[in-house]
Amino acid sequence: MSEGMETSAISVLKSAVELDGNGRFTEALACYREGIQLLMEVMKATKNDVKVKAMRERISEYMTRAEKLKDHIEEDKKAGRYHEQYHIAKDSKGHSYKTVFGKFIDEFLTEVDVEDPYIRSTHQVYNFLRFCELIIKPPSKVKIITLTTGSDEANVQQQKSRLEELKESVAKHGVKLNVIYSSTLHDREIRFNNGWIIKIGRGLDYFKPTGKFALGFCDFDFRLCHETTVDIFHSKHTKTAER
Repeated sequence: MSEGMETSAISVLKSAVELDGNGRFTEALACYREGIQLLMEVMKATKNDVKVKAMRERISEYMTRAEKLKDHIEEDKKAGRYHEQYHIAKDSKGHSYKTVFGKFIDEFLTEVDVEDPYIRSTHQVYNFLRFCELIIKPPSKVKIITLTTGSDEANVQQQKSRLEELKESVAKHGVKLNVIYSSTLHDREIRFNNGWIIKIGRGLDYFKPTGKFALGFCDFDFRLCHETTVDIFHSKHTKTAER
């Protein structure tokens, strides 16, 4: 069991170093934390003193880098200059909503605003449903979700019926869903009231279709993606820019 956990720790920490080197700092920090925790569990179960010493040194190195990375992110946030960008390549995998958005969900997040003109067709409403499941799932403290989207002129009633059903469903979990229809909306943006803003070129609709009995139908980390760009800001940066 410890061997498998050690392999996982090495893999996660390798990803952390790669993400760090590519400037994807928020993802890197999340991977450092996960990898360090796994490695600490392995160390606790290891009886070999030499190996324990080596692991302790590696953990110390990774913790030092993670702490510096955390300080760097916090400094940029406070200075109002935080901006991170990365590219989702065509046919790449590993970009589920949990992977992209999960690291921004914390105890300070209570409201989420989604602006996406294309929450219209069946698969697009399903995408929004999956996003809602992620941000509402305990221990999340989200209480309000506001969706601003375009109206599906060809199937208005069907679109409204599906979103109304979703509204009733989230209400059972103590969450209010507001739906606003706009005919002039073009940009795609997701704003968290803990300060994070995520802009994705294709909005939530960046996954390619797959078979109903194929990997990726349920777990979107297996799903092939369309090419798009993800921009991550902190609200202080955006407010400064707007002035």
